[in-house]
Amino acid sequence: MMQTYITIKIDVCLHQSIKKKMVASKTELFNEELQKRANLFKVLAHPARLQILQFLAQTSICITGDFSENFPLTRATVNQHIKELKVAGLIYGHMEGAKIVYCLDIENMKEMEEILGGFLKEIHLPADFCCAFDAISN
Repeated sequence: MMQTYITIKIDVCLHQSIKKKMVASKTELFNEELQKRANLFKVLAHPARLQILQFLAQTSICITGDFSENFPLTRATVNQHIKELKVAGLIYGHMEGAKIVYCLDIENMKEMEEILGGFLKEIHLPADFCCAFDAISN
């Protein structure tokens, strides 16, 4: 009975590994611009990250040290969201003494604005837009 359990466990792990590779590779089917947009949207897809960006923008200065008390989350959770924003290049942090100073990356924020604006212009819907499903259901 023990061997059966081990064999099943290995098969499950192997299946999950194959499944992850399949999911990851599907993004490669799309052009570089769409992949870039999707990655940006993914980073922006959490309200905590949006609030961190808003907070840094509204303060108009770089923030030194821990500012997690400004959010309804634990310090560890805020730090994880900061890490995601740093990896995406939207903010950066540098050491000043024993503290980290966090700032918006202005150039990357401008690029984000262009990416979002461009995408919204591409999908702009005219005032008389009518989805076929809406027309059928009315």
